[in-house]
Amino acid sequence: MEQIGDLKSRMLQERPVEWDDLPDLNLYMDQVVSYLPRQLIHYGEGETLTPAMVNNYIKDGLLPRAQGKKYDRTHLGYLTAICALKPVLSVKEICQLLGACGEGKEPQAMYEMFLGELDGALTETAESLHETVSPEELPRLALGLALRSYADKLACERVLDILAGGSVHE
Repeated sequence: MEQIGDLKSRMLQERPVEWDDLPDLNLYMDQVVSYLPRQLIHYGEGETLTPAMVNNYIKDGLLPRAQGKKYDRTHLGYLTAICALKPVLSVKEICQLLGACGEGKEPQAMYEMFLGELDGALTETAESLHETVSPEELPRLALGLALRSYADKLACERVLDILAGGSVHE
């Protein structure tokens, strides 16, 4: 199917920009909100980043405070990661995860680790898609993708629990 081929192609090719390609000028909130959607693959409307969300991320400790009213590469890097993780994890889990990933690292190193992991995940999923899938096979394909998401989320939640010092064997 052409749509599956398009999805596969986008998942293999489209990536957030590298650290050095993030804007080197500080941006105002409205510029940040209009820039971020270009960082990730989207289909349809979906949830868009709003100034209120950015302010809440700052309040929740996910994002450093703006410098004056301007946001730099560090903010853009963190917001890219947050926007990718938000459909999968709670704000608390994202905070825990980014805190653990960024511990002892400069923001650039944390962002580059995020890009590497995102690239691997997108590539792995894209390679599981076959353009020759028939319309009758789409429900099974969607089910398989959903169940892999479930399994990955289950494992991620347990790893986050272990990182937090948990030892519950539920």
